Amino acid sequence: MATYVIGDIQGCFDPFIRLLEKINFNSNQDCLWLTGDLVNRGPASLEVLRFVKSLKYSQVVLGNHDLHFLSVLYGKSSLDKQDTLAPILTALDKEDLGTWLRHRPLLHHDPSLGVILIHAGLPPQWDLNKALQCAHELEEVLRDEHYLEFFTNMYGDTPSRWDDVLEGWDRLRVITNCFTRLRFCDVEGNLDLSNKSNIAKENYFPWFKVPGRRSKNLKIIFGHWAALAGKTDDPNIIALDTGCVWGNCLTAMCLEDGRQFSVKC
Repeated sequence: MATYVIGDIQGCFDPFIRLLEKINFNSNQDCLWLTGDLVNRGPASLEVLRFVKSLKYSQVVLGNHDLHFLSVLYGKSSLDKQDTLAPILTALDKEDLGTWLRHRPLLHHDPSLGVILIHAGLPPQWDLNKALQCAHELEEVLRDEHYLEFFTNMYGDTPSRWDDVLEGWDRLRVITNCFTRLRFCDVEGNLDLSNKSNIAKENYFPWFKVPGRRSKNLKIIFGHWAALAGKTDDPNIIALDTGCVWGNCLTAMCLEDGRQFSVKC
């Protein structure tokens, strides 16, 4: 049995299947981890969701495009011009797919492998226990009967910094932005959510290079940041979004031996 992690698929079903064939993935034995953003921008989000939902052994964390799809599904936001979610929204199984997706975690931690899986990043104030606590807070809201209120209040860039005293929707919005949108922040944890490049503004850093971050000793796998092209210059920080939906590659990594595999999109 092997454990493979694959970066952001974003509706690119055909490359996804070709990558699984390349790694000889056995759905009856192997486990598949996914960095989130299963859907949107690519042409076959519905097929991706159905396939991943059917897997026997999988771990999927939520990304920003997954949350956006759920918000549209539940009538709390509208489709953007670049969205390719319409086939899911007219599918007979859309509610089942939405419920399944809404019950995915924000963070997966495997102590035996010594690895954390997230979509985007962790602010410098969070150690493992705080990250697990914050993920659990948001997961509980997504899974309980008041989840529609969350999607009404999800969007926004404020507050721009994590603080333990935050409450209510402000607290959950910062948690959401850290787990699903974070790329850059400063040493105090102020988030720069507008910069999607790989070049930081003055006094800002990639979240994994912030001096003194409390998650420094953790091995973290993430997606979300295609501009990095899979490069972090840190062996404990593994970026697997290699921009398949933008015409580049879809990448998998075997956790047991560290080998990486890619297919062209």
